[in-house]
Amino acid sequence: MRKPFQGVSNIVRFNWHFFAIGFVLILFALVFAAYLNNQYSSLLHISAAIGFCSMIMPLAVSYHVYDLSGLYSFDWINSNQTEQLIVNINAGFDETSTMLQQKFKSAELVVFDFYDPKLHTEVSIKRARKAYPAYAKTKQIKNNHIPLADNSADKIFLIFAAHEIRQVDERIEFFKELQRIIKPEGEIYITEHLRDLPNFLAYNLGAFHFYAKATWLAIFNAANLSIRQETKTTAFITNFILFKNGNTF
Repeated sequence: MRKPFQGVSNIVRFNWHFFAIGFVLILFALVFAAYLNNQYSSLLHISAAIGFCSMIMPLAVSYHVYDLSGLYSFDWINSNQTEQLIVNINAGFDETSTMLQQKFKSAELVVFDFYDPKLHTEVSIKRARKAYPAYAKTKQIKNNHIPLADNSADKIFLIFAAHEIRQVDERIEFFKELQRIIKPEGEIYITEHLRDLPNFLAYNLGAFHFYAKATWLAIFNAANLSIRQETKTTAFITNFILFKNGNTF
């Protein structure tokens, strides 16, 4: 079970240096404003207020998305409880495998991690990995190879992970591997923020870390995958449910 405020507290916990720098700059602006005339003092006060709002808004939205929306209840996942093999793939931070195993109690859960410390150098990921140890029997993989047989997985999950593959060619190659291992009647779940207006309003420049919907559609098409269903968990989260082209199960 997730704890109250777990989502938003993780954001602060893993990215506290950004918030610390922001608050120092705001404090500096307020102190410096006291020594200026009214015109420039007002500009600094306005700048400080904008800076404060730019830090609070992402936290408020994150609390709404990760703690209040029911995202982690997984009610949006289709299941007939006949699944045999569930695959969960993460990029160094895994807080979903235990919950997925609880949802698919009779299925085997295989967890893969494509985190590469040479490529993923963000300190936030290192802090997250320290706070959330890897799920038991998690296997490290490369983007270009998933060690499973063709047509073997009933469902594959990438929850806030796929966007961490930053190179287009590598992302296409990775999705071709997903297409290879998913069963003809299986489903691939991609959960992501999009680079769209709601996320720009919420995360401002941070939204550039996400990809536009058109980018994802191009990746899916290049990997011979189609969208069976697209759902929203609030205005900020999109869930793509994919299947192999040519299958209409």
